[in-house]
Amino acid sequence: MVNPRGPVPRETSLPADTGLFDPNPVDTPIAAAAHRASQVLTPGATGVLPRPPSPRIMTVANQKGGVGKTTSAVNIAAGLAIHGLGVLVVDLDPQGNASTALGIDHRKPGTASVYEMLLDNIPLRDAIQRSPASERLFCVPSTLDLAGAEIELVSVVARESRLRAALTPETLAEYGIDYVLIDCPPSLGLLTVNAMVAAKEVLIPIQCEYYALEGVGQLLRNIDMVKAHLNRELEVTTILLTMYDGRTKLADQVAAEVRSHFGDKVLKTIIPRSVKVSEAPGYGMTIIDYDPGSRGAMSYLDAARELALKGAKEAYR
Repeated sequence: MVNPRGPVPRETSLPADTGLFDPNPVDTPIAAAAHRASQVLTPGATGVLPRPPSPRIMTVANQKGGVGKTTSAVNIAAGLAIHGLGVLVVDLDPQGNASTALGIDHRKPGTASVYEMLLDNIPLRDAIQRSPASERLFCVPSTLDLAGAEIELVSVVARESRLRAALTPETLAEYGIDYVLIDCPPSLGLLTVNAMVAAKEVLIPIQCEYYALEGVGQLLRNIDMVKAHLNRELEVTTILLTMYDGRTKLADQVAAEVRSHFGDKVLKTIIPRSVKVSEAPGYGMTIIDYDPGSRGAMSYLDAARELALKGAKEAYR
């Protein structure tokens, strides 16, 4: 399938910072939410973010489960797409939650998936699907077959770089992809190693709870090993604080500790704990489609914008 938008021109200079929403004042919090939601639902109202000089491939990883990893991957992807960027989500988790949230029917028999890309060498264009949420948002779905891939990959030649070989620059350009977000399983096995070999950047979601940094040290050691032996370009560039509960002092303490440790790699935007965010995947939707006026949707839109602008500034230094 050829990109229906035709060739995608890339900007060669960083444009002026555009406002995320119309700054016109509104009288009440409810009116403000409604106003922002209406802008999200209006094509082009949120502005266009700068395109990176080349596609940014980011691994979204944390071997600790329940930290908002998949939720962050799909909602940041949707936030980038609504700002005019082409985004591909690679669902590398056998549970297939990212595929579900993006409205992809990945349980249908015969569905080409990331499993076939890794084990059968099918090209990316045969596995990629467009999300119904946006013409700019694509997904390589996961199927239950992926559950056995960890074992099957053990005997495969170049087992750690199968995903990197599949994400060809030509196909990414064909679909106008600016960002690739790889959603990893909550483990540090061969699937996660494939994601780290394929990417240049790692985004780590960390929840604002007591065991926030538990396991992050091991994750960082694994990233260092992959960098030393398989991918010298790999860097942890982004930390996203999730599940923030402003009613507790603990959340502020955890956020402060993470910022003191990782510095400016931590996004200023914090994702609040939200029932709406948890409900959205059950309807096969991202939070931006499910409830665009909610705090969760606004936070992920702001996080996506911050991620893109920060990356653009670094790219054009």
